[in-house]
Amino acid sequence: MYNKKVGEKMLDKLADLEKRYQELTRYLADPQVVSDPEKVRRYGQERAQLEEIVSKYRRYKAVELELTSTRAMLEEDLEPEMVELVKKELQALEEEREVLLEEMRLLLLPTDRYDKKDVIVEIRAGTGGEEAGLFAADLYRMYTHYAENHGWATEILSSNETGVGGFKEVILGVKGRGAYSRLKYESGVHRVQRVPITESSGRIHTSTATVAVLPEMEEVEVDIEPEDLRIDVFRSSGHGGQSVNTTDSAVRITHLATGIVVSCQDERSQLQNRQRALAILRARLHTLKEKERLEERGAERRSQVGTGERSEKIRTYNFPQNRVTDHRINHTSHRLEEILDGDLDEIIDQLAIADQAAKLRSFPSDAEASSGCRTQGVE
Repeated sequence: MYNKKVGEKMLDKLADLEKRYQELTRYLADPQVVSDPEKVRRYGQERAQLEEIVSKYRRYKAVELELTSTRAMLEEDLEPEMVELVKKELQALEEEREVLLEEMRLLLLPTDRYDKKDVIVEIRAGTGGEEAGLFAADLYRMYTHYAENHGWATEILSSNETGVGGFKEVILGVKGRGAYSRLKYESGVHRVQRVPITESSGRIHTSTATVAVLPEMEEVEVDIEPEDLRIDVFRSSGHGGQSVNTTDSAVRITHLATGIVVSCQDERSQLQNRQRALAILRARLHTLKEKERLEERGAERRSQVGTGERSEKIRTYNFPQNRVTDHRINHTSHRLEEILDGDLDEIIDQLAIADQAAKLRSFPSDAEASSGCRTQGVE
């Protein structure tokens, strides 16, 4: 329902956005701006971002005027049939008004600035020995198939296999529109309950794997000083330490200030392994910096849905019961096989809804940083 206090703050914000929209429209008609392609691009892009919400705000103002005039009609001496028609019109207008308010609230919500980024997905075997490694491989296949279903490209950036077809660690690059906006909900501890292939007595074992989803950062976004790095090269090796190639193509990069170590050996070229290692390092350094920034501000994460810690148990895959349960939203599905085959949208959709609901509960304070909604003057 409409909250007067929230509504007033929101309407003030919307009025500012409409003013900015009008301002941008004038700029784009100004000959001095038209002669500057960069300004045309920048102002045109900002105006396009505001168009939908300003359109709804203008319709909202029109509905308010119609409501005022329609209510005034009820004070006139009308025939009973006309009174009934006016009441129906009032009801329809009030319903439209509520819908517009909700739609504008959603449009004002701040978006994650990394949602359009490509991602790096790090999967590591946790407790459970070889079974944990096999589960890590299951998660790798799940995310690979999920990416394929969405038309995203994937590549293994780094891997450390076990001898039975599992992974001690696998780092997956995912490139495609909206990859981070969907996969960001997967960070945390994933737990599997099943009878391992090696278990002769049929006992159910519990194993875990951790998943970290990091936005891929450009070089200009994360500044790394060369003197902060120690770069070692060595010969790639496979299972049991056997040589994969005869050159020192594997690369290990240590960030001296933080102690973060990244190794890559999957490519035959030392340059390719170095580039991949630096990409992973940039993502990890950025995530570390963001975490420190939040801690310095003393800010509690308003939505645990979208920012799961690696230590947080987020989901259980129970084979005997054909069940997958996401503990953050208490959502259970009995489609375990399909989910592990990459059909994750059922769960991710629910997580996105829960994330949005959490943001709505903190509205309008969070909306002050709403993306694309700028109110400053010409730069």
